[in-house]
Amino acid sequence: MKIEGSIIEQIEYCLKQGKRVSFLVGAGISAESGIPTFRGEGGYWRIGSKNYMAQQIGTKKFFNIAANEVNKFYLYRKSITAFAAPNSNHFMLKEIELLLKDNFALISQNVDGLHKKAGSSKERTFLIHGDHDFMRCGDDCSDELFPFPNGIELLNRKKDQWSDKESEILKCPNCREALRPHVLWFDEYYNEKFFKLDTVLKISYNTALLFVIGTSGATALPNQIVDNVIANDGFVVEVNPNETEFSEWIQNCENGKLIKSKSSPFLMALKNEIEPLV
Repeated sequence: MKIEGSIIEQIEYCLKQGKRVSFLVGAGISAESGIPTFRGEGGYWRIGSKNYMAQQIGTKKFFNIAANEVNKFYLYRKSITAFAAPNSNHFMLKEIELLLKDNFALISQNVDGLHKKAGSSKERTFLIHGDHDFMRCGDDCSDELFPFPNGIELLNRKKDQWSDKESEILKCPNCREALRPHVLWFDEYYNEKFFKLDTVLKISYNTALLFVIGTSGATALPNQIVDNVIANDGFVVEVNPNETEFSEWIQNCENGKLIKSKSSPFLMALKNEIEPLV
């Protein structure tokens, strides 16, 4: 696969001027690792005789009335991500980071931990929707993040699996209220403490080249990031085999480019083009 010359020129500009080459990525990056998207079939959940969509159960409101059911849902998803392996997308992003160093930023909506497993640095990776490897107090008694606790059986976990022991393990060590997954729920807002809101907005203002990969554009902060880059005359390149909510917007921008491709071959070709520049 060949990368357009204008993209390579923009990378050279970023390296000379100290501007960011940023990657805004979503669930499509992890599809090759066997992780279902939150909004797809894997997002449906059955409680009793009722079916719920992820947008219903993945809320603070639902947690407040049925904490165990919400945690059961997340433990099943955690059982998938815990044993998933990074794919070529994750490794290519790590390789590109090693080349670009501080000119690089990875802004990820994924909570699956695969960027860490692939070796992406904590300093240049910003998880704007949280991280399955941590939990926090569901009653907000503190802002402390707790590592995912020991004693929870994840291997071959069934959807309806739950025990009184797990309910006891998933208690806040400070106040004994139920722990919750460290993720951004559908009825919550971005903030700096948990989701690096101010940091990634600052990065977006210094981004002269933004790659939008594997994300549909259905949440607020990714839209703001794209808007900020466009407003500051930066280049925005969407890499996706399908059209998204970003596509028409980017296509109509003076510095916008749509690349109808899977992410793996594109990232590999991009890495090969960057190597001689650094």
